Amino acid sequence: MENFDLGSIDLPKLFEQFQGIFVEYSLKIIAALAIFIIGRIVAKAIAKGISKALQLRNIDDTVATFIHNLAYGALYVFVVIAALSQIGIQTASFITIIGAAGLAVGLALQGSLSNFASGVLMIIFRPFKLGDYVEAGGKAGTVEDIQIFATQLKTPDNKVVIIPNSAIMDDSIVNYSRKPMRRVDLKIGVSYEAYLPDVKALLTKTVQANEKVLHDEGYKIAVLELADSSVNFVVRTWAKTPEYWDVYFELTESIKLALDENNISIPFPQMDVHVQK
Repeated sequence: MENFDLGSIDLPKLFEQFQGIFVEYSLKIIAALAIFIIGRIVAKAIAKGISKALQLRNIDDTVATFIHNLAYGALYVFVVIAALSQIGIQTASFITIIGAAGLAVGLALQGSLSNFASGVLMIIFRPFKLGDYVEAGGKAGTVEDIQIFATQLKTPDNKVVIIPNSAIMDDSIVNYSRKPMRRVDLKIGVSYEAYLPDVKALLTKTVQANEKVLHDEGYKIAVLELADSSVNFVVRTWAKTPEYWDVYFELTESIKLALDENNISIPFPQMDVHVQK
């Protein structure tokens, strides 16, 4: 076994090489840290600017927060890759690995990705916003939260319904709150013995007496059909969207009371049974 001769090593030269490598990598690490720190600050500033721009356009806070987080996440990944590249890590292979992993996860989570894509479409097209009363995904309720993968509704009886975003976008959406006013339609049946002009005048008087009805928008009271056991009137008037059910219930009650006071009967289906002996 040969003896290792320390004297054959040029220590000053080795120290100089080590010092050069140390300085080189120290500068790269400092540069990478600088890119990471400054990049995070810039990413936060850009994401915050996007959020403020959305708020100035009266975009919902939930939607603005969603886009803010999405933008910040994408910028953050870009900053991390740039910092790793500065150190000397081959980011091309790193990106390839991330892409392959993303493809595998995407195939395993197709439903979740579909919900995510539907959430993005909901943000772009804005079929509803927080506080709107909607029918979506086969359910009806007030929109409480719009999340990345699902939307949360609250039903009138205070139940919480969570619907996948894909189920909402794949079905029709009815938004009852989008317009500032809605038409209230009532069908009132009276006896064939009733004098129709008197009934029409009574219905008109009842509608005009309701203070929540939007009288400037006009109303329509007419004979709708001659049904099997009654003459059916249609009463169509307008109300502010938040007061729709108030007007509906108040008119229904006041019309019934007015008909009773004037001895106008509201017939109901009857069946005569004849027994033969």
